[in-house]
Amino acid sequence: MVSERPGDDGIWATLRDSSVPVRAMLVGVLVNRLGAFLQVFLVLFLTNRGFTDVEAGFALACYGAGSFAGIVLGGALADRLGPRYATLLSMIGTALLLIVVLYVRALPAVYVSVLLCGLVAQLYRPAAAALLSELTPQHQQVMIYAIYRLMINVGTTAAPLLAALLITFSYDLLFWVEAGAALVYAVIAAITLPRRKSSDKSGKAALDGGPKGYRAVLADRRFVLYLAALFINSLVYIQYVSTLPLTIQDAGIATFWYSILISLNGFIVITCELLVTKVTQHLPIKLVVIAGFTLFGIGQALYALPLGVAILVIGTLLWTIAEIVGGPTMMSYAGVVAPERLRGRYISSMQTMFSLGAAVGPALGTAGYHLLGRNVWLLFGLTCLVGMVFALLGMRRPTDSEPARTEPDPAEPEETPPTSTTPPAAPAAVADRQEGPQPT
Repeated sequence: MVSERPGDDGIWATLRDSSVPVRAMLVGVLVNRLGAFLQVFLVLFLTNRGFTDVEAGFALACYGAGSFAGIVLGGALADRLGPRYATLLSMIGTALLLIVVLYVRALPAVYVSVLLCGLVAQLYRPAAAALLSELTPQHQQVMIYAIYRLMINVGTTAAPLLAALLITFSYDLLFWVEAGAALVYAVIAAITLPRRKSSDKSGKAALDGGPKGYRAVLADRRFVLYLAALFINSLVYIQYVSTLPLTIQDAGIATFWYSILISLNGFIVITCELLVTKVTQHLPIKLVVIAGFTLFGIGQALYALPLGVAILVIGTLLWTIAEIVGGPTMMSYAGVVAPERLRGRYISSMQTMFSLGAAVGPALGTAGYHLLGRNVWLLFGLTCLVGMVFALLGMRRPTDSEPARTEPDPAEPEETPPTSTTPPAAPAAVADRQEGPQPT
């Protein structure tokens, strides 16, 4: 049984107190990310098969479009089917579509299969995050999402290395291993994740003619401001893969240093985020937001200074610290404040903003760099301050103006998970510790 004592929110206490479904979801996400090769190696695979660079690039764009749609659809499926069935549909469908991509030869069929694969592969993401939020006590939410982020980061970092080994034997192995990883995740989900009915059905009475689905999310105006902050955060964050390498190249600095900066970011996030979260989870949400966006903005603005490698390293350290300070809190927020019947859609909306920012950020960043040169980094720094304002206006304590939870429909009984960990209400002391005093 999960302890609800305010002090039991450390790394090991959170893992120890987690229910079997939560632990299984964390393991499943790690397995899935370790086998996530398609997006990274799709262009190389298709050009190796004889397709042109343009054709391969358009196929990758199809995968990105499918991924974006998959997150949106995944939020609705998480609410309608529950995390278990949404995850099963996603993983089994991904395994089958990966084999289709491997063996189709006609270009239109490649585009369609890649788009569908990107869509289906992302259906599980809102469900996974919703389950973590649903089955984790409020005072452990930030830490459990930090652990979730660790699983994603470790898997994403190790996957290219594993893929490089597999390619030495055959490109085909990439598809079979990724399909196998998806099926392993499906087995984990089938065995451990709880069955539950559609929260949409259970919430119909509470809606009473009000907005439904994503319209209900958009009706939450404070949450929309929070989504705007996430979009800005993602738009600026993605500049490390587009505008930063151009800045380094034009400064006459060896590309080797770009690799060092990216490796430095990944190493610090993987090794330090959980330790930092032990502190930040006790701080007021708005203080964490201010610290995160301020460090992020300063780190970006420093790139405008023509001071060589040293300023690049310092800037990267600052926005990396911003990532580990604010990341877990920002990621856990949507699930904490969402109405139960809309948790999947709230989380999906958050993930969609990350994807949208990552999609449009490189084009906007490189265009800005073409017009302003290195001074574009000052603009990125100011943009972070705008994001901070949106976040401060939009984020609230979970107990402040929280939408009412809906009761299940007795006509459709729900199978209760064997080890439910969600407390009926957060103790006042926990809420006060997580958010702290509000500024006047």
